[in-house]
Amino acid sequence: MGKRKRRNFTPEQRAAAVKIVETSGKPIAQIAREMDLSVTALRNWVAQSKIDKAQDPNGPLTSDERAELARLRRDLKRVTMERDFLKRAAAYFAKETAPSK
Repeated sequence: MGKRKRRNFTPEQRAAAVKIVETSGKPIAQIAREMDLSVTALRNWVAQSKIDKAQDPNGPLTSDERAELARLRRDLKRVTMERDFLKRAAAYFAKETAPSK
């Protein structure tokens, strides 16, 4: 059996699958087979749903917190690159305008 192409699921699709797990009473493995999902993916979705519902400030990151962290990391990388560029530009212009001896 070959490797399956990676599929992307919308948050609504994930929420629907989690709801089926929570309401059906069937094992996750059985539901994953019925929905043609990997057991690991479905198990991770259920675990993340429980984390999101718990809102424990000292617990693992919720989905919203993960998204915010990713955004903040992107912003930090951009600002760091801008700062480094400005440092190099300032050094270049300071060297260029320095009086010659």
